[in-house]
Amino acid sequence: MDITSELFRGVRAHGSLFGSSTLSPPWSLHFVDGPPLTLCTVLTGTGWIVLDGHPPERLGPHDTVVVRGPATFTFVDDPATTAEPLVCSEECAAPEQGGTRHRLGWHEPGEDGEGHGTTTLVIGAYPMSGEIGRRLLDSLPVVLRVPAGGDGDPVLDHLAAEVSRDEPGQQVVLDRLLDWMLVCTLRTWLDEPGRRPPAWWSAQKDPVVGEALRLLHAEPAAPWTVAALARRAGVSRSTLAKRFTELLGEAPLAYLTHWRMTLAADLLAEQPSATVASIAHTVGYTDPFAFSVAFKRTRGVTPSTYRRTTEAR
Repeated sequence: MDITSELFRGVRAHGSLFGSSTLSPPWSLHFVDGPPLTLCTVLTGTGWIVLDGHPPERLGPHDTVVVRGPATFTFVDDPATTAEPLVCSEECAAPEQGGTRHRLGWHEPGEDGEGHGTTTLVIGAYPMSGEIGRRLLDSLPVVLRVPAGGDGDPVLDHLAAEVSRDEPGQQVVLDRLLDWMLVCTLRTWLDEPGRRPPAWWSAQKDPVVGEALRLLHAEPAAPWTVAALARRAGVSRSTLAKRFTELLGEAPLAYLTHWRMTLAADLLAEQPSATVASIAHTVGYTDPFAFSVAFKRTRGVTPSTYRRTTEAR
């Protein structure tokens, strides 16, 4: 598994659709939950995403914005709109509530009956927890924008077709399309010319270091040495060590230790009944004491203390 797939593992939309063709000026929708990631894309029409402390972002057809929580935001017809904000939260989009579109009414795209153009907005909210998700979040700004014309456009065509229907299983289809759209959006943004992406994004595209990263993430518990990793990657030990450190800022085994501790941190939080010894074995340590020493060195606390801290949150 490559590192990007690893970081996106567990990032899933779930019942978090807001889709409506009933937005006719003036309007103001205030999304108040502030989940870790929110994807906002316009299928038809135009609107503005407004966040405190950031310039308003205009969205036209097939434009997309991703907002990193806990920031909340407002979707408006115009930054100077006089519309009273309508508060939208998670319960608005719950499938058992009929989705937010049910709350606001539903009409076909086009005009609202008075000759005004309407806007179709789709939003996916992404709950993320744990240290693996934090690595992805830490690489993103509070708000990023990807214009129309990228890899996500075909996904948006599918979304537009699905939103216009009312079929059994629709929520599942929409959630998966939103997941697809999020990955396309972030990949496009990270690859934009002039962008300075995180080291892990660039390194995985290197033929030598990318293969080494793939191996470490596919088999994190294996008894890796730099020589064994270089042999699997098809290069010399010195070539791998030099190239890996240049691109990622740390040696291969130091990277592996940090990744193992990231995995262990999530296991400690997610599996309260698992022993420290079993988690140590899962991430590649036969000696629980050596694992505890490594965990405290990288995390600042022992595994048991970390677990108690997460349980108290």
